[in-house]
Amino acid sequence: MSKLIAFAAIQGGYQVVSTVEGELNKALETHNADTKIEFPNTSYYLPVIYSLTGMKVETLEDLIKPMEFARGLLPPHIKGSHHLPYLGPLLDAGMAAIFAYEIKEALRILNDPDFYIPQEDPDLEAGKLWVGPADDVILRKRGVEFVDGTAPGFAAMVGAAPDPEIAKMIVEEYQKRSLYIFCAANHNGKTLVEQCIEAGMQVGWSTRIVPFGPDISSAVFALGFANRAAMSFGGVQPGDYKKILLYNKNRIFAFINALGDVGTEWACAAAGAVNWGFPTLADTDIPEILPTGICTYEHVVANVPYEEMVNRSVEVRGLKVTVSEIDIPCAFGPAFEGERVRGDDLYCQTGGGKTQCTELCKMAEMKEIEDGKIEVIGPDIPDMKEGDRFYLGIYVQVAGREFQTDFEPILERQIHHLINYIQYVMHIGQRDISWVRISKAAVEKGFTLRDIGVVLHAKFHQDFTKILDKVQVTLYTNKEDVDKLTERARAEYKHRDERVEKMTDEDVDTFYSCTLCQSFAPNHVCTVSPERTGLCGAYNWMDCKASYEINPTGPNQPIKVGECLDPNLGQWKGDKEIEE
Repeated sequence: MSKLIAFAAIQGGYQVVSTVEGELNKALETHNADTKIEFPNTSYYLPVIYSLTGMKVETLEDLIKPMEFARGLLPPHIKGSHHLPYLGPLLDAGMAAIFAYEIKEALRILNDPDFYIPQEDPDLEAGKLWVGPADDVILRKRGVEFVDGTAPGFAAMVGAAPDPEIAKMIVEEYQKRSLYIFCAANHNGKTLVEQCIEAGMQVGWSTRIVPFGPDISSAVFALGFANRAAMSFGGVQPGDYKKILLYNKNRIFAFINALGDVGTEWACAAAGAVNWGFPTLADTDIPEILPTGICTYEHVVANVPYEEMVNRSVEVRGLKVTVSEIDIPCAFGPAFEGERVRGDDLYCQTGGGKTQCTELCKMAEMKEIEDGKIEVIGPDIPDMKEGDRFYLGIYVQVAGREFQTDFEPILERQIHHLINYIQYVMHIGQRDISWVRISKAAVEKGFTLRDIGVVLHAKFHQDFTKILDKVQVTLYTNKEDVDKLTERARAEYKHRDERVEKMTDEDVDTFYSCTLCQSFAPNHVCTVSPERTGLCGAYNWMDCKASYEINPTGPNQPIKVGECLDPNLGQWKGDKEIEE
């Protein structure tokens, strides 16, 4: 971590705390000490302070104690050339600033009660744009969405984009992902919310574009909302700061987009948000905090292009894409896995020894592929006539922070049953000996090869959300393209197989059970060892090991080998126990 960013955050913390101390002292001179202090219509007092410390702020005098607490959090100033790159002091300075910002907003409401309009949506005709802190009615209505997954998280956007078109582009992309957009602060007098309105967008809680306030201090409303959700829906008690912050890190997938110059006041706010596990991504050249630690991945990322802001933010926060609906013309589900496409029903087919049909799944870098991109290169089903045989190469590229090359064959094997789940489509085989038969009924419903890509993209996200973030599918139907893919695929298959071929059963202390075939052989279970695949030949020992790492409760379970009972027959104690 650079000395510059630590200096900016700590300096900003001192500056914010000192400024708010001055405002509080002035308020104490102007108003009685028992003057009521509150965020409107909430029983959570000042929610950040209340949730993390248990302090109930009800009067102006009650603000003194949390103000002193914030001052006590401030670490020593950075001096000299021997800076220790520790994250702790930066986090303390950030938290001090967050407490001070909440006090500042409480004083704003005291001094100007009509500054915010306490309702879901702004009243633009009356000139009331800023809605301020959400009351408990909004919390109950909207907060549950963060619990049931309707809203996976929020993007706290501070500052303004270069123009309304860019602002609209970024915000609409977040809306497509069901995220809330919490807006605060301005950059050179411009705000993101005003840019959205200029671009013809409707703002307010109802459209998930929430205009909290025009200053960086109003960003504290986003953190307060998150903490109230933890108390209200997560059952966390006020004052249990550790559970509050962990709840947010693990359950509320939020992050900050800083659009514009990041000064010391923004820097300390970003440092404060890191305590929640919320990273900051900026469009400007600021010092970065890349090592993981408090946040899931990086803490501060700079120079993010606007066209990459959404995808990069989702990636850094570790937010997984969920695809709830599979948009294809045919029905889809396990009930169709055993369906057969016989001669009279057949429209066209690929593979089966007459033409080449190959499947390959490969790991890619995050920047190399585009999630949801599906291409058919060559003729598709509408270009074919009844009875045609065609070539097909299915190339799936996946990327993810937790993905490993060992997982490639596991996902590749899923292609078989996922295509079989499509009504009126039959799939047999695997690797480079696949056979796909498409019925007349599927073609009548409008089925195309692209729908195979739609299914693979959706189901890979649904079934393997923990290990992948992006899925791109390319389907080749020109013979020369399929031949090239097949040549590459066979080299990959050979490399995978060779990794196991040199292993012996004595080299490992764990075998794996395999129950993949129990959908049609319910009493069948295989023991897979380095020298023995399952009877189907689909899974070797390395595949089972990877499968167990992906899904510890799945079809491949570890078997502790134990002692060798018969070296000639290859019988082991653990193997016998699972058979019995």
